[in-house]
Amino acid sequence: MVICGERRPISMHSSAGTAKGMIRPARAGKTSGAISPIVAPMAFNCAAPDTGNMEILVDHGSTEQKARFLQPLLDGDTRSCFSMTEPEVSGSDPTTLRTRAELDGDEWVINGHKWFTSGAVGADFAIAMVVTDPEAAPYTRASMIIVPLDNPGFELVRPVPVMGHDKGPGHCEVRYTDCRVPESNLLGERGAGFVIAQDRLGPGRIHHCMRAIGTAERAIEMMCERANSREAFGEPLADKQFVQEFIATSRMEVDQARLLTLYAAWQMDTEGKRRARQAISMIKVVAANVVMNVLDRAIQVHGALGMSDDTPLAGMWRFLRMLRVADGPDEVHKMVIARRELNRTAKRLEAEGKAGGESDAAAGDGKPTAEPAKAST
Repeated sequence: MVICGERRPISMHSSAGTAKGMIRPARAGKTSGAISPIVAPMAFNCAAPDTGNMEILVDHGSTEQKARFLQPLLDGDTRSCFSMTEPEVSGSDPTTLRTRAELDGDEWVINGHKWFTSGAVGADFAIAMVVTDPEAAPYTRASMIIVPLDNPGFELVRPVPVMGHDKGPGHCEVRYTDCRVPESNLLGERGAGFVIAQDRLGPGRIHHCMRAIGTAERAIEMMCERANSREAFGEPLADKQFVQEFIATSRMEVDQARLLTLYAAWQMDTEGKRRARQAISMIKVVAANVVMNVLDRAIQVHGALGMSDDTPLAGMWRFLRMLRVADGPDEVHKMVIARRELNRTAKRLEAEGKAGGESDAAAGDGKPTAEPAKAST
């Protein structure tokens, strides 16, 4: 990788205590590509969760918040984290959040326990989703509050080990204990936490998919290089029909995923985030599964070498497997997709039924119209 004009190997074996990059030279002879899904986005300042936080600071931040938090983030001078998920409640149902923020004079006092606070290692501030109005309706209970991480009430308990690893920016367990921040650190309106979360998640999911497709491309390249250079039973692996099937299927899947990602991004830009929700859910499922399929095939072609950390593949697999859970598990997105399709059909049948009823009444044939199918929303 090129860093400031100098080509250097990089490694994520650094301790959690280093600041922004968590990067140090790799050990001699060790491949460094396993961390390209982490380091490349950081190098181009398009890493999660920073990109999502940029989105909501642009859309909902005050002038002061944009100057203090957004601009340094855009300039690459700071890093951030997003703090929503809690270990005691379902991450897919944020109406059950328990972390509270109470207004005491001109300060918010935050108390609670969260984990999978992504990017907390080396971050400068968190955007925390907390309950500010516990008696309000479920989707207006929570708000977003910006918390500088040098606050004495914020504790980074640990990076949560994920697939056996706890290095890098981290998916961290954190605690807020009488954590006081100015009232002006409220992001957007009080009670608008769910609205802001939706504004964040749409673009964030597309960013995840873009990174996943880039990783899948890298895996295809490595699979082809291995197939051309490795021989078995007297001929190159590239001559084996099953290896050719691996490569062809991977190319088709990646190109399909790329086109669906571009369509979702185009729809979000031209029609708005709400209209693009269906496409965003589809690509979130598709890209997360495509990258795992391609990585699995690349590992198979590499054999035992692919299972080791002497190539990037095993590290990529560990890192990307989480994408089928992060920002909504596959099953929730499929449920959203199915409900929208069912509702679309129900509305069409209802419209056809009404049109048929009007036609029958005009004809005077007296035939009853069928009750259209209903679908829950």
